Amino acid sequence: MSTIPGEIGAGVTFKVIACLPVYPAPDWSIDLILRGASQIDISSVSNSENHELSAAATVTKDWKPGRYRYEIRASSGDDVVTVETGELKIAPDLSAQVAGFDGRDHVRRVLDAIEAVIENRATIDQQHYQINNRSLTRTPMSDLLKLRDKYRAELAGQKNARRGGGLGPQYKVRF
Repeated sequence: MSTIPGEIGAGVTFKVIACLPVYPAPDWSIDLILRGASQIDISSVSNSENHELSAAATVTKDWKPGRYRYEIRASSGDDVVTVETGELKIAPDLSAQVAGFDGRDHVRRVLDAIEAVIENRATIDQQHYQINNRSLTRTPMSDLLKLRDKYRAELAGQKNARRGGGLGPQYKVRF
């Protein structure tokens, strides 16, 4: 199980208690290294045998939103080991956004656009037309429906992942 969440909100307090029995505090310390739109480094403080990684809301409000690669490193004296790596998203500080802010992610925006095209297409009969030297060819309805299904499945996968991912991958077996 990952120590770091998949998404961190800018402008809110970030706090993770890491239990690493192989690298217990205070003998070991850990650092969270984030690289992406900006450079963020957080050092742990000892919390009994655990490690506490935290940043106050006054600090996280300045974090730039985007996708980040992260690495957790444990160190004790001259020993430095990588404990965990991964990717996460820093979401924008919602309280700092102005009216008209579109907080939808890419999948939701594309799915909404595809569904709007399908909805508008219901009133248009032409697949292709030409006026003088200009022509317009519309995407076939069957292609739009396939694309919509693909993005619906991706959105469902994201929702499932936020809920904990269920019981893991499914394997279909026939005897």
